[in-house]
Formats: sequence, structure tokens, C-alpha cells
Amino acid sequence: MRYKKLTKTERELLSQWKKEGLSNIQCANRLGRHVSTIGRELTRNKTRVNVGRNDWEIIYEPLHAQRAADDRRQKAYDAKHPLKNPDVYSYVLRYLRGGWSPEQISGRLREVDHKGESHWQICMETIYQFIYSGKSDKTRQELATEKTLDKRLSSSKGVITITDYDRPLWEFLRRKQKKRRKKGGRKVQRVRIPDRISIHDRPAIVARRKQFGHWEGDSIVGKFHISGLHTEYERVSSLLRFEYLIRITADETASAARKIFSLLPAHARLSTTLDNGSENT
Repeated sequence: MRYKKLTKTERELLSQWKKEGLSNIQCANRLGRHVSTIGRELTRNKTRVNVGRNDWEIIYEPLHAQRAADDRRQKAYDAKHPLKNPDVYSYVLRYLRGGWSPEQISGRLREVDHKGESHWQICMETIYQFIYSGKSDKTRQELATEKTLDKRLSSSKGVITITDYDRPLWEFLRRKQKKRRKKGGRKVQRVRIPDRISIHDRPAIVARRKQFGHWEGDSIVGKFHISGLHTEYERVSSLLRFEYLIRITADETASAARKIFSLLPAHARLSTTLDNGSENT
């Protein structure tokens, strides 16, 4: 039998019968409920009231019991709801499917549509986490889920249209990344360079930019943190040379530097200063 929560009327009757001295079994029989339901209700929703100046007692009061039950139900709903509350949830879905970014949605709620209303405020990071949490299209709002979509496709005898409600929310983002990448890409691991000479120990003539032929090397990392460019910058003339790197490794970087300097006369390639990147080990 499916469990049904006690109604306000049932709580009022229960309070009256308990004051009359009826047992939990008698109250359960009168309400058509299981005795454990009555016992649980009395245990969870009792309240303490003062009796006289220095005494108190525990009673079952129907208005307090109803209010406590409603509060628990709302807290449970809020905890399960994927985005703060139903209003924010509907708003975010509507604008995401309209091509808005989480930054724009959060800003519009904060500055335009619901300025100063805490009920409506949500940060962009929460929206991003919601999109990539796997809960976005699997909620009580009866949006199409992967299972229901698979069922529609397998049972369809003709052409079936995939609507916006069938698409995962990350497809509405501008970059359309199925998995979220960490902001700023991968962290570069610091490495110890053997026989390293500090930049502070280079000759004064190099530091003062008085002699042509002293360079500074660096690497420019590409979009996917795999390929890139090796650059050499001449400190006096601001001359710049670069070579493409298929992979940013120590061997590739050294090869690119040799290629750059091989095209220069000896007096134009006196020294080069590199940073502490792993490609320079």
C-alpha cells in the first residue's frame, strides 16, 4: 500500500483523541492508518509548552505538527531540486535554450529582472555545475531523459524529431563542450633544471641592453596545451623569431632554437636566456 501523509484534519482528530486517552492502536483504527504511522507522527511532531512558571510538558498540537511537516517537506524538496527553487530552475532553462550564457543569465537576474530579490539570485558557477552534473535533463519537470529518448527512438516507426527538450544543456553553450575543462587549462608542474644559472647572474652588458646578439627564449602554448610556438626575442633591436612546435617538449624546443640561430651569423647569436619551463630542461 502506498504511504500517504497525514492531513491537517487527521492531525486535529489525532490530537483530540489523544487528549481523550485513546491508544495509538485505537487512533490508527479510527483513521484507517497503520499504527506505526501514528507512532511516528506523535514522535516527530511533538512540542514543548510551558505549564505554570517553572514547569513544562510535551504535547501533540495539530497546528505545530502541520507546520513542522510542511517545513520538512519543503526542505526535502529544495534539497532534491537541481537549481535552488522551481522559479530559478524554469528561468535558467528557458534562457539557456535561448542561447544565453550562464554569465548572462546570472547577471540579468541580479541586475535587471529580479534585482534585490534573494529568492531569484544564483551565481554562474552554480549554473555551470548544474549543466555538467548530469541532473539537468533528469528531473521531476518531466523533461526528456536519455532513457525516454531511447525508448521513443526504438519504438518509432517513422521519422522522429529531436527537439530542444531532448538535447543535453551543454549543447546550448557556445563552446558545446561535453565535459567541462578546468579554468586556465592544466596546471604547469614546476621542475628542477639541472645546472641552472640564475637570470641575475648574466653579464651586466646583457642586462643593460648595450650589445646586440643576446636573446630571450619563451614558449607560447596552443589552444589544447599540446602544440605551440618557440620564440626568441633580441633584447636590443626587439627582433623576434619563432618556430612552430608540434609538441612542447625539451627536444622539440631545443631543435626549434637551433633552427632559429642557425640562420644568424655568429655575432648575432651570443646568448639566450630561458625561463624555468619544463620544455627547457
